[in-house]
Amino acid sequence: MKSTKLKRTFREGMDNFRRNGWLSFATVSVLAISLYVISVTIILGITANMVLRNIQEKINVSMYFNSDVSESRILEIKDKLIGYQEIQSIDYVSKEVALEQFKKMGDKNPSITQALDEIGENPLLSALVVKAKNPSQYDIITKAISNASFSDDISRIDYEENKSAIDRLTNIMKLVEQVGLTLGVVFVFIGVLITFNAIRLTMYAHKQEFEIMRLVGASNTYIKMPFVFEGIFYGAVSAVVVMISLFVTSKFLAPLTQGSIGGGDLTSFYLGNFFTIFGGLLLAGIFLGTISGVIAIRRYLKV
Repeated sequence: MKSTKLKRTFREGMDNFRRNGWLSFATVSVLAISLYVISVTIILGITANMVLRNIQEKINVSMYFNSDVSESRILEIKDKLIGYQEIQSIDYVSKEVALEQFKKMGDKNPSITQALDEIGENPLLSALVVKAKNPSQYDIITKAISNASFSDDISRIDYEENKSAIDRLTNIMKLVEQVGLTLGVVFVFIGVLITFNAIRLTMYAHKQEFEIMRLVGASNTYIKMPFVFEGIFYGAVSAVVVMISLFVTSKFLAPLTQGSIGGGDLTSFYLGNFFTIFGGLLLAGIFLGTISGVIAIRRYLKV
């Protein structure tokens, strides 16, 4: 008996959704926009963090030594630095090796080779390339090197430019997340309000039916459940619409993200996490639709 009532209320909710026509279309559209803004913000935040981690993993601290510092002295400094607990690895790049690497760049850019020929000697400096165990530890390493006893042997340390670039990127991503989440909350409120009003209008259209149902002994739950299901339909259909929109968005942005997200692009990330994204959207959509239906029932359905 309970399963029969559940099927009937489910079917009634589906009929309400279908009969509302343009009102259902508008409700689904607003809910879909809300879920789309939030999901895009979350996905951009996740992918941005992945890109940022990839960039951070490629960053290192390069210490360039004065031209009069001997190789033995540099190797001695290297041995001292190995004892730092924040340092993962240190590579020594002699000025000769650096020159060979620079010449390889000249194969694609003739002006580099021409400049080296005009100088006539090796203008590059020997260096130690330091890799930290954690990207957040580069500040500690840089300060320790700058204050070390061998700091006078160092010509320059290349890190501040990379650090400022990462900091700018991080700040931009935080701003995007804040704006996206704010817009998402606003649209969610609007979506719940629209869904709430759509269900309320359906209730007014069935006002006389409620009185008849009460006269024949229908329970409160039986009368209310169709409107809960109606809200669920709004949320579920919105989730499907958002999934399609996200796929189109990922295809559009795929060329811009090629190779920056775990070696793939935004489309591969979307497809690889399809069921997780869809599950999250479906739960969020059903939750918002159900909440809208429950609010409308408590406020306007007196049975």
